[in-house]
Amino acid sequence: MKNANAQSKGTDTGIAGFLNMLQSPRGRGTYVLSITLCALLCLSLPALAADQEIVQFLPPKACSDGWVMEDKPVLYTKENLFDYINGEAELYFPYGFEVLATARYVNVSNPAVSLVMDVYKMGSLKHAFGMYANYRRSDDVSVKAGADAVISPSQMLMYQDRYYIRLQASGAPEIEKNIFLACAQSLSKNLPQNFSQPRELAVFGIAAVTPNSERYIAQSLLGYAFFRHGYMADATMSGEQVQVFMVPEASEELAQKTLDQYRAYLRDSGKDAKMSGAAEHMALEAIDPLYQGVSIQQAGRYLIGVVRMNNPAAAESLLGEIRIRLPR
Repeated sequence: MKNANAQSKGTDTGIAGFLNMLQSPRGRGTYVLSITLCALLCLSLPALAADQEIVQFLPPKACSDGWVMEDKPVLYTKENLFDYINGEAELYFPYGFEVLATARYVNVSNPAVSLVMDVYKMGSLKHAFGMYANYRRSDDVSVKAGADAVISPSQMLMYQDRYYIRLQASGAPEIEKNIFLACAQSLSKNLPQNFSQPRELAVFGIAAVTPNSERYIAQSLLGYAFFRHGYMADATMSGEQVQVFMVPEASEELAQKTLDQYRAYLRDSGKDAKMSGAAEHMALEAIDPLYQGVSIQQAGRYLIGVVRMNNPAAAESLLGEIRIRLPR
């Protein structure tokens, strides 16, 4: 009973002390600060766990025979991505960048040569494709890896699911192709097994479009804010080098509004626009201040167009091929 009474007395004293603390401004401040810090820590724990999850995708010991991981992987978030790719970090943010995991794999027979593996977690599949297409060059060689991949003597680019991947030679001007491929495959098997491409790319599967020129622009297609985002590709039309594009909107009404905004821009720039069609099938032909001849058509919730033409009226056949391939 003596111990029980002592424990009860101690508890009462603790509660009384806590209540006395809350009666003073300093005590209340300390209590509020402690609760706030605990809340912030609890909120940040899931985010930290999500960031750490990407590390599990990196081959933990070696990515290929004789190429072993040096030290530990390093993580970069929106707050410090500039420390890793200063001057380029801002290019990633419109594409929903969340976190980067990077690791270096050293050639055991020649430690001065290494391969850097960067895995970027982007906003979605289309955003991962967008970053991949931004860095893909026309002279890169296509290889089979992930959803799509290209390779050059000094690097390999790939995307898979919502992840954009870059493998870069370090300490040497080039690395053998089979090393790049082996390391890419070691990574690929750890990533989500989604090897699909954005379904919107199917609209560019026509003979006129230049292979591997397709890209996704996450912000201000053609540099115009009213074209909030969209897909585009290079194409050849009647011997002319042109560009084709598609702007997906959430509804027919929004597509019409976007077309009206472009028409207003042309009018404010002193350019006339020839309009035809009706309702959700409007068409526009004009001379754009930046892109020469332009022809745009609305097809439901999509806008499709061709720019950099001498004669906008000649685009009907090309737009017709694109129109029948639009996603439902």
